[in-house]
Amino acid sequence: MKRRSFLQCSGAALAAAPLMGTLRSARAEAPAAAPQRRVLPINRGWRYSPQPVAGFEARDFDDRAFERVVVPHSNKLLPWHGFDEHESQFVSSYRRRFKLPAGARGQRVFVDFEGVMTAATVWINGRKLGEYRGGYTPFSFELTADVDWTGPNVLAVSVDSTERADIPPFGDIVDYLTFGGIYREVALRIVPASGFIADFAAAPREVMSDRPGLDVHCEIDGAAEGASVEATLLDGERAIATARGPVSGGAAALALEQLAGIKRWGLDVPKLYRLQLRLWQGGRVVDQEERRIGFREARFTPDGFMLNGEVVKLRGLNRHQTYPFMGAAVAARGQRQDAITLKRQLKINIVRTSHYPQSRHFLDACDELGLLVLEEIPGWQHVGDVAWQALAIDNVERMVRRDRHHASIILWGVRINESRDFHDFYTRTNALARRLDPTRPTCGIRYFQESEFLEDVFTMNDFEFPLKAPNHSAYLNTEFVGHTFPTKSTDNAARLTEHMLRHARIHDQLASDPRYAGGLGWCAFDYNTHGNFGAGDHICYHGVSDIFREMKPAAGFYRSQCEPSDEVVLEPAFHWCTADDYQWLKQVMFCSNCEALRVYVGNQLIQEIAPDRAQFPHLRHPPFTIDLYKAANDTDRDLRVEGLMAGRVVIERRWSGKSVDRGFELRADTSELIADGADLTRVVFRVTDEFGELKPYATGAIELKLEGPATLIGDAPFALVGGLGAVWVRAGEQPGRVTLTARHPTLGKRSVVLALKPAVAELA
Repeated sequence: MKRRSFLQCSGAALAAAPLMGTLRSARAEAPAAAPQRRVLPINRGWRYSPQPVAGFEARDFDDRAFERVVVPHSNKLLPWHGFDEHESQFVSSYRRRFKLPAGARGQRVFVDFEGVMTAATVWINGRKLGEYRGGYTPFSFELTADVDWTGPNVLAVSVDSTERADIPPFGDIVDYLTFGGIYREVALRIVPASGFIADFAAAPREVMSDRPGLDVHCEIDGAAEGASVEATLLDGERAIATARGPVSGGAAALALEQLAGIKRWGLDVPKLYRLQLRLWQGGRVVDQEERRIGFREARFTPDGFMLNGEVVKLRGLNRHQTYPFMGAAVAARGQRQDAITLKRQLKINIVRTSHYPQSRHFLDACDELGLLVLEEIPGWQHVGDVAWQALAIDNVERMVRRDRHHASIILWGVRINESRDFHDFYTRTNALARRLDPTRPTCGIRYFQESEFLEDVFTMNDFEFPLKAPNHSAYLNTEFVGHTFPTKSTDNAARLTEHMLRHARIHDQLASDPRYAGGLGWCAFDYNTHGNFGAGDHICYHGVSDIFREMKPAAGFYRSQCEPSDEVVLEPAFHWCTADDYQWLKQVMFCSNCEALRVYVGNQLIQEIAPDRAQFPHLRHPPFTIDLYKAANDTDRDLRVEGLMAGRVVIERRWSGKSVDRGFELRADTSELIADGADLTRVVFRVTDEFGELKPYATGAIELKLEGPATLIGDAPFALVGGLGAVWVRAGEQPGRVTLTARHPTLGKRSVVLALKPAVAELA
């Protein structure tokens, strides 16, 4: 694969026209006027009815009976499992009043939707603007001709959340739920009528040199004769270089040359820069846009995946963007927290956005954390008719244009997951992605090797063991384990251990051959699905973590593959004293990146053990295996394990053998929220032994009491599952103090306190 891979900014396709513009001093000419572009969030103040309402689009419709809601919004809150999947599949009605700010008259006004599930029909002041079909990609409508520049305006949206066969991924069975509602953010965009920056792309080049360059290509809407575009690369607030060039034929191309002191974006140091564009007309700046970009070289080669010239074995997981209770309607903090969990807790270096483009907030966090991304278009096995395929091709364009500025994205998935070959269709999706972004390779997720290979990287879901041998020079395994061995956190110790072993064996084989670029296990978190999949309760228990984002023992394997310099890890591949069959004690497994472990039962040192390199000869940090049958059979003694590096104890953990519930913990992911009606945090409660280790068979109905300007999302009371549970606290729109108190029937109560900070005012 000879294709260069570097970052391209969201915007227009790289034009065939020659580059124009010359390098200028970083001290750019001061603009004569402030940029006129205004992006005004309109997430608060919506009115909602969970049904179609005749005439609701009329400007003077009386919507006082509608519920007041904030987006991201789920059309239906559901139990975390065991619900009727059709409960969220209906048509609902949304309305939002707004008054344009002073000075807007004479400009162009757009409404930008980041995601509505599944189809949205939009009106402004009673005039129908059109329908957008698709739940995972952004869309816009222009409002200019129909807005009232001084009085109130009404935006109305009919949201069809049914599983329509004409819209990807639907048309046949699908192994996940899409839920419904205006589940991502909405904004008004006010831009100059005289011309504005419609889109732009940035392509760093010669990234491995001491002085890389940057090519910038812009699409300009409506610019007058003599307009020009200025591009400035900034490190924080410090300008590194500026270039300026003319607008010709609605486009501009600029080159920033010989950029000194540029640091590369990487897994450990994910350096990001700001690229700022200004549109000049008549001696003044009339519009301005900017993106964050990174400089990095990412290539798939016969020797594996290479990032900035070094081979990196890809070790990742797949992620669904849905959550218990809320579906996909989770605001920025929750989306970002998933990326933090994947990078910092599970220690993976790549995530696949299965099976659709995911929230920009999640991708922003991946950029900031140094977490690589394979992003793909919506779909699951089924390919529909020509009109259906046209929508999928449109999804490719919207995905690439929206996200090509993200340094973290290294692959575009342009094939419907696990579909058969469709030559003409996939020839078009590949060509489109390459035209819009020639800096990144394409891939297509399939489940059979005999597939026609139209992409740049061969990606395959291989659930067999041993894996099939690589049959292409760039080969990535994109799913394994998952549905072939679903595992609940309450399963017995033998199954929990085997679950971990299956992930470890696959990664050991992936490490054995450089032709494997790596692999992504199925999957990170348990997820909601249709009734004909999963365990019969609308859950696929395929994750290495549960649906609440709490780790199962298999997650410990992924954690243990990081270097001790990052974090010293010691995780059991079992729950101590939770097995009816004590035969499992003959193969007790620990996951650790230590050099050796000392294992004690009671006060007796059983053995100092080394990593199990006989079973895992290719892993850098193999699991550890020990026989504890004689030492622990039919006893209630504690287990203690010490991790050693260079003969020194660097970590110790203890597990009680008494089978008694002793502790009750309550913790929130953050202590501060923004009082915008959407910001939220997860709160986890756990029953533990006396050493703080989870008691997976603990039960009890947890009473929950919330005080303050916030909403509790989740079951209340909550029946523990696997010794734990989680709910979410969503901020209200008033600043203040929120207290959540959880009471266990026998272990007492615990509380967490959250501070709600004032939110930025929105357009009324």
